[in-house]
Amino acid sequence: MSDIILETKGLTKHYGGVHALEEADFTLERGEHVAIMGDNGAGKSTFVRQITGVEQRTRGTVTFDGDEVHFAGPLDAREAGIETVFQTLALADDLNVPDNLFLGREKTKFNWLGPFRMLDYKGMRGDTMAGLEKTGVKIPNIKNSIANMSGGQRQCVAIARTATFASKLTIMDEPTAALGVQETAQVENIIRTLKEQGESLILVSHNMRQVFDLVDRIIVFRRGRICANLDIKNSDYTGEDVVSYITGAKTGAEYEGVA
Repeated sequence: MSDIILETKGLTKHYGGVHALEEADFTLERGEHVAIMGDNGAGKSTFVRQITGVEQRTRGTVTFDGDEVHFAGPLDAREAGIETVFQTLALADDLNVPDNLFLGREKTKFNWLGPFRMLDYKGMRGDTMAGLEKTGVKIPNIKNSIANMSGGQRQCVAIARTATFASKLTIMDEPTAALGVQETAQVENIIRTLKEQGESLILVSHNMRQVFDLVDRIIVFRRGRICANLDIKNSDYTGEDVVSYITGAKTGAEYEGVA
């Protein structure tokens, strides 16, 4: 089995004359946590949308878990083992926690009845509790609707969904942008738990302190291109260095490990 869980080569996305992403070469090792940083419009979210099949790339290749992939949509990516926590969370407010975790992939029983089958509520509740326990998420009552939960609880439910389905790669897009200090700490503890369990993760964030606390490597995007690959665990890079690459004050970073 390869040590590389995700690799992109020449990944490019054009919207007409707008070059939102250009020749992005990227690798992620199994169990590695990598942050993607950059100014607004630098190409971060565009990069994630190409990986997860939300949009179709202009050109380039994506290799996931050893196979070249071309996802037709997010469902294909999810079925392959990529779970994404978007800023919008994609939760149904009127449904409870198990219903949200299994939305679109409900467990059923009596499948031998052909088109007639029943939802396996007991199985979904059991798997939900296992997913919450795996990530350390504490929800007082999983039968409560999402609408009655705090922003932090909602974010934690979205993250727990990744653990419930044994994802091979978790992508989080600004998971704490709208959260308070206590809720942010809870989400960061979940990310640390995923690291301890050997889960691969891509974190899109503007939070410099958070990034230096949580990840192994920082990839900086500028004007649609990867401009820096910084191994922050084995070097003396600082937040000032990252800002310099984001703003363009520094150029010519090494690309060791990006391929």
